[in-house]
Amino acid sequence: MSTATRPVAVIGAGPYGLSAAAHLRARGIPVRVFGKPMVSWRTHMPAGMILKSTPAASGIDAPRRGHGLLDFCADTGARRLESDWDLIPVEDFAAYGQWFAARLLPDLEQVAVVSVDQVPRGGFALKLDSGESFEARAVVVATGLTGFARMPRELAAAAPDGPRASGPVSHASQHHDLSGFAGREVLVVGAGQSALENAVLMAEAGADVRVVARRAGAVRFGAAPDRQPRLRPDSPFGRAWSLYALSSHATHVRHLPAPARHYLVRHVLGPLGAWWLRERFTGRVGVSQGRRIVRARVEAGRPVLTLSGGTGAERELSADHVMAATGYRVDVAALGFLGDGVRAGLLTSRGAPVLDAGFQSAVPGLYFTGLPAASSFGPLMRFVCGTGYASPRLASSLANL
Repeated sequence: MSTATRPVAVIGAGPYGLSAAAHLRARGIPVRVFGKPMVSWRTHMPAGMILKSTPAASGIDAPRRGHGLLDFCADTGARRLESDWDLIPVEDFAAYGQWFAARLLPDLEQVAVVSVDQVPRGGFALKLDSGESFEARAVVVATGLTGFARMPRELAAAAPDGPRASGPVSHASQHHDLSGFAGREVLVVGAGQSALENAVLMAEAGADVRVVARRAGAVRFGAAPDRQPRLRPDSPFGRAWSLYALSSHATHVRHLPAPARHYLVRHVLGPLGAWWLRERFTGRVGVSQGRRIVRARVEAGRPVLTLSGGTGAERELSADHVMAATGYRVDVAALGFLGDGVRAGLLTSRGAPVLDAGFQSAVPGLYFTGLPAASSFGPLMRFVCGTGYASPRLASSLANL
């Protein structure tokens, strides 16, 4: 089979994978898309979660009109999601992604890619868990957060076999139904939206919850839409010059020094609860701020955290369970389906692939989009609206491959 007639394989069927595949197909490029549509949003996000992003920042980019969030609402009769005051339940967003896939990628293959290896004449050999093997001219990795859950070293010591939803220590990504925490004591480590919202949902389910945040004053909430600054440019994330620049000119982020790019990804739109969460959080969830985890252990089945307040004094907190809502860290080593030769050919920066302007890595024909692209293009790639920047550029690059 010639290189031109071999398909492009898109691995992942979340917002970035669906968007990239739709753009490739619109250019007449043969595409095979692998994965369960919106699986992370359906099984690794807590039931009852509400998206932090506004409707304007939550559309999956398509190559033609008629596939946005409002189109989904009109077509399915769902509640109209339009203004900054409209909140998007995760169940509605997952349904939107599945609707998008059904309309634009009806032949999506709900199987997993087991391995990706280069072939001598160019392109890649892929194996699927169905037993099929085939060759692709290029591969787009759009696996989202899968494999990138971050567990602080001190906390990991209490879970030597790894975090588990049913164990004493878990990561937030391992939970969907939080109702099982009713009547239990839970410590949530973190101060971002994931930590604060998981804490609220567990407290509302009947758990006794306390948030442990490393920095003093770390538990904060954003401003409501009518409290946004009026004399600053608008962006999908709010009104601020920095947010406008990073969302409208992501191209220029690539030219910044690596330390600056990594700093932006970590700190811009960093730990901050949504404005609508404040009222549900206050008075319902306990908080220990300015406390660093020194060590963790398990006694009689209960995790115990030793905390330092920075003055040398230590205190201990114990609970029935500890949930780490400590975010994600990209490391291509965690992508086990990439063959050793493929990974060895990648140029990385702090574990993330270094990409060119078209989202291609140092391995010709291997592309990354979504979170793994954030270290090259900035924090825009952490959000669904980044599909509008990434997908057209990736498709254009692949069309010229």
